[in-house]
Amino acid sequence: MSNTGTLENNPPTDTPETAQDHGHEGHDHDHAHEHGAVLNPECTRELVIEVPTEEVSKAFSRVTANYRRYAKIPGFRPGKVPQSVIRRKFAADIRKEVIDSLLPERFNHGIAEMNVRPVGQPQVAELTVEDGLPLHARAVFEVFPEFSIEGYQEVQVARPPVEVTEDEFKHELEMLRDSRAIIEPVEEDRPLKDGDWAEISYTGQIEGETGATPLTGENALVEIGGKETVAAFSDALRGSKPGQELKAEVVYPADYSEGRLAGKTVAYDVQVKAIKKRILPELNDDFAKELGSYESYADLETRVRERLAGRKRRSVENETKDRLFAALNERFQFPMPESLVQEQIDTRLERGLRALASQGMSTDQMRKLDFERLRAAQRESALAETKTSILLGKIAYAEKVTVTDEEVDRELQLVSYQSREPLETMKARLTQDGGLAKIREQLLKEKTATLLYDRLPVQAA
Repeated sequence: MSNTGTLENNPPTDTPETAQDHGHEGHDHDHAHEHGAVLNPECTRELVIEVPTEEVSKAFSRVTANYRRYAKIPGFRPGKVPQSVIRRKFAADIRKEVIDSLLPERFNHGIAEMNVRPVGQPQVAELTVEDGLPLHARAVFEVFPEFSIEGYQEVQVARPPVEVTEDEFKHELEMLRDSRAIIEPVEEDRPLKDGDWAEISYTGQIEGETGATPLTGENALVEIGGKETVAAFSDALRGSKPGQELKAEVVYPADYSEGRLAGKTVAYDVQVKAIKKRILPELNDDFAKELGSYESYADLETRVRERLAGRKRRSVENETKDRLFAALNERFQFPMPESLVQEQIDTRLERGLRALASQGMSTDQMRKLDFERLRAAQRESALAETKTSILLGKIAYAEKVTVTDEEVDRELQLVSYQSREPLETMKARLTQDGGLAKIREQLLKEKTATLLYDRLPVQAA
């Protein structure tokens, strides 16, 4: 029941606008079709609106006069078209304008008298509007649930320490060394042993797939005894020398990363071509400078620790907040407005579809998706997220958390930079479509979540 304004200052077009209700000339009763969510009865309220005949007739006269002023109809001079012609030609548009001029203000007034906070757009369950008769409307809508959050300060979860351990630091350095490792041939005449890399060519036949194209590889590198090497391959290659040809039967585990081979048995013919070794660089100033803009190895160590600390701090904070949200959701039980849950499902689906599109899925392929099943799969997570959002809103009010215009501006500048959309253009768009209020609300809840997180006692290391 959105207020789209009137055409008092704008000329109407010959094409009727799409009305929000299904009407026709004369006396009619509209019963809105529910295209959206079925409302939660525990959160649903009803408001009956009555408008006297005199006000309805005045609205019809005012809107009709406005259309008459601007209408361009063949055979009539501007402003001289008979009212009967105007009402017949623009019946749907005039009716919609009358509804929009009478209902929203009265709906808002009725909501204020009921002292409730509506959720989403109301559904018009009944609507009767005709010139010369009183307007009757019945709107149903959901409201935010009323419940107590007494004791929310007592809800706590473990907050792990965020200091970087020496083992974590060493692991990070080893990953950097691995990224700069080189493979060199082994010149001495000896057999393959653990830690070596065998350069091989192979063909393989999957058991039970006679006639299928065999697996083949040229100059492939296999680490003997490596974590990523199937044990049967290591066993077959260990002790062999370049120039040897051998056979290997490999049984792949059911959870093997390559789907075609998972749980399968493959008979391989293998030719060993060379033995190679992996050389790791020394941890020194030259290594640090090769990695990037580091002045020395000491500088690299410092910045690796800082990067690790920031990453661990964010990871621990996010995981702890998730556990805190789950604990709050468990502690406080209240009815959930279904329209908010459906809105969150929409958000999750849109996010997923954008990800699929970025991976190359076409619009036609998306249309073939089972959206009913996808929506059902998102429901549990959407319920939890919606409940958390309602709770954080209540806690923010209790804690008097606020978001300044400067904080909103900083967020907008970040979004503008990331999306490459001009800041002023983005501001205008978000102001018009309500996105700016959503950003402010999201920042409010993020500040509230951080407030609760900062109060948690830190576990001993």
